[in-house]
Amino acid sequence: MRNFKPTTLALLTGGALLAASSAHADREDWPDNFTVGTASQGGTYFVYGSGWANFIADELDISGGGEVTGGPTQNLALVHGGDAAFGLATMGPAADAVNGESPLAPGLKMDNVCAMFPMYETPFSITTLADSGIESISDIPDGARIGFGPAASTSDTYFPAMLEELGVDFERRNGGWSDLGGQLQDGLLDVIAFAAGIPIPAVSQLEVQTDVNIIEFNEEELETIKANFPVAEFSIPASTYETLEEDARAVSMWNFAIAGCDLPEDFVYEVTKATMENNDRMQSVHRSAATTIPENIKHNTVLPFHPGAARWYEENGYEIDEDMIK
Repeated sequence: MRNFKPTTLALLTGGALLAASSAHADREDWPDNFTVGTASQGGTYFVYGSGWANFIADELDISGGGEVTGGPTQNLALVHGGDAAFGLATMGPAADAVNGESPLAPGLKMDNVCAMFPMYETPFSITTLADSGIESISDIPDGARIGFGPAASTSDTYFPAMLEELGVDFERRNGGWSDLGGQLQDGLLDVIAFAAGIPIPAVSQLEVQTDVNIIEFNEEELETIKANFPVAEFSIPASTYETLEEDARAVSMWNFAIAGCDLPEDFVYEVTKATMENNDRMQSVHRSAATTIPENIKHNTVLPFHPGAARWYEENGYEIDEDMIK
């Protein structure tokens, strides 16, 4: 609690009034509004981030919203520079950013980016039209036109290198997920390589309009990718898409919501509290928020936690090493 002047204390005649005055004082250094860096429309980041921003704005009575961006790599730069209060990021690009290896700012160690809460795992998955004849990664023809999402996104950063490691020869294309879905349907692309939380809105939309194949990694391909990239094995449940008849093998990276480390501690504490204590509301934003729970903070080994977020976790029995708190 902040220190009050004697003249102010004299006005506090009851416990309720004291609490109200303290809450008001705690908001004095809060921003007037906030922006959440998401990604392109048609992807999970945009749906999740915009919905979460609206929830926080309503819950804390502050103006805020989601912003279309190029995805995690740009979000990390926006939050580091103070151009966005919050953002959504995957752990791979986050590690690059803190180590000064971001493709947007080579050599700049982004040390004003803090973790706030776990979101979900991002599976890497491949979608084609059913009439393409492509039913496995080895079926992808030489020179195939593959859409990898927005430039410098998690998908665009890692998926091309993964497919090259597996011997796929391709032409690289970029764009928003919705646009790439339209290009696939129109025959302008052969494959879309997605890295996004599931269900991916663009894939769900494609299923409504046409027949698609969702391509999984075979066991040998899976082992090769795990050995060469910062990913873990993942299984896409058959219930995720109408197209799937059984679970599909994939790999994934964890995503975390990030905050500027210089944001007021009380502000980030209240944002974290609202998010962690309302998982049903978060799942109404997007089904992937089923894993937006405090038990999953263990999956962040890259970014320091914001002191405001760390305070909520510690108050609720979740331990964070001191060297992982900014």
